[in-house]
Amino acid sequence: MGLFSFRKNKKERAGEADATPPATENLANKLGKTGSRIKQRMLTLFQGKRAIDDDLLEELENELIMADVGVHATQRIMASISDKITRSQLDDAEALRDTLNQALFNILSPCEQPLEIPDSPSPFVILVVGVNGSGKTTTIGKLARQLKDGGKSVMLAAGDTFRAAAVEQLQTWGERNDVPVIAQGSGADSASVIYDALASAQARNIDVLIADTAGRLHTQAGLMDELKKVKRVLGKLDADAPHETLIVLDGSTGQNALNQAEQFHSAMGLSGIVVSKLDGTAKGGIVFSIAEKLGIPLRFIGVGEKVTDLRVFEAREFVDALLATEQDSTQT
Repeated sequence: MGLFSFRKNKKERAGEADATPPATENLANKLGKTGSRIKQRMLTLFQGKRAIDDDLLEELENELIMADVGVHATQRIMASISDKITRSQLDDAEALRDTLNQALFNILSPCEQPLEIPDSPSPFVILVVGVNGSGKTTTIGKLARQLKDGGKSVMLAAGDTFRAAAVEQLQTWGERNDVPVIAQGSGADSASVIYDALASAQARNIDVLIADTAGRLHTQAGLMDELKKVKRVLGKLDADAPHETLIVLDGSTGQNALNQAEQFHSAMGLSGIVVSKLDGTAKGGIVFSIAEKLGIPLRFIGVGEKVTDLRVFEAREFVDALLATEQDSTQT
C-alpha cells in the first residue's frame, strides 16, 4: 500500500480509500460556533477603515493574550507587526489583519506535520496519553475509523484499566468500527494489557495498534511512571514501539493544556498532539501557545462529534478560519 498519510487525497492515493473523509462543514463555521474571542471580539478591531494607532495595537495585544495565544507567541506577533509599521508597510486595520494572519501562520506552519504510517514496522503502535476528560478515548475511536476507511487494519488496546467506563467506551468504538479490542478486567495492569495487545496484533498481522492509557494528572509522578513502564514493556516486543506517542489536550483548558503537554513531553517524549473540543471553547488561541513553546507536530484538531470532525491540522486553513469575516465563514 505504501506510506499512509492523512494529508493525501484520493488522487494522491491512486484510487485507494481517502484517509480523511470530506468535511461537511467548513472549519470557519465550526470554530465560529464557539464564541471564540478571536472571531467574535478581536475581529471587531479590523472593521471599517480604522487607522493604526497605539490604542489599536494595545487592544490587539490584549485580545491575543486573552484568547490564550500566550505571552511568548503574542510578543513574537507584535514584534512582526511593529517591524512592518516602522517600515511604513501598514496604514490601516485591513493591512494589519493581513499581517496578523501571516504572523499567526508563521507560528503554526512548522508544526503542520500530518501523521504518516509506513508499511514497516508493522504493527505501527500509537500510544495515546492525556488527562481524564480530554477526549482521549473518543479521539481513538475516530482515528481508528479514519484509518480503517483508509485501508488499514486496526486493533485497539484498552489500557485505561482504572475506569471501567473507559474500557466499555473503547469497546463500543470497536464494535461501531468493526475493529478488535484487547481488554482485561478493571484494575488490571495497564502495561500487561497493552503488551498482550501488541503480541496479538503481531500474530494477526494488524497494520496499526492504538493503545489507550489511563487518564492521569500530569503532576502525579507515580502515575507518570506507569506510563514509562508501558513504554518499556512495549520495547520487549518491538524496540521502537511506540512509534507515535500522541497526547490529546482539551483546548478549553487554555494554558493548563500547555502545562500538561510540557510535563508529558518531559516524561514520555511526545511525537504528536491532538487539540480537542475547539468547537466549544473561547480559548482556541492555545494552539499558538503550544506551537510556539513546544514545536511538537500538531497532528489533528477536534471540532465536533462526527468522525469527520477529527481533522488533520493545516496551519493555513486554521488561521484563515479564525480570522474569517462573517461573509467568509458562510462560504463553503
